[in-house]
Amino acid sequence: MYIAQITVTYKPSILDPQGEVIKDALGRLDYQGVTSVTQGKYFEIKLTATDEQSAYDEATSLTEALLINPNTETYRITMLAEVEA
Repeated sequence: MYIAQITVTYKPSILDPQGEVIKDALGRLDYQGVTSVTQGKYFEIKLTATDEQSAYDEATSLTEALLINPNTETYRITMLAEVEA
């Protein structure tokens, strides 16, 4: 069993209004060292697969099919092998 950790954010060319609001609020709270904020979505999906590459390929496929808008968003996938307790 594998766990796909999928982080979805706006592409660099797309304005992130919520990230800008958060950055401005942090400035008002006197966090002056913050130069940018990117907000996004996080998914954690358990996959059964014979190997990590197959799990990664399935995670990529389902992400592109459902989890992102390819016109405005990009994603990053981190794979973990689930540790049995």
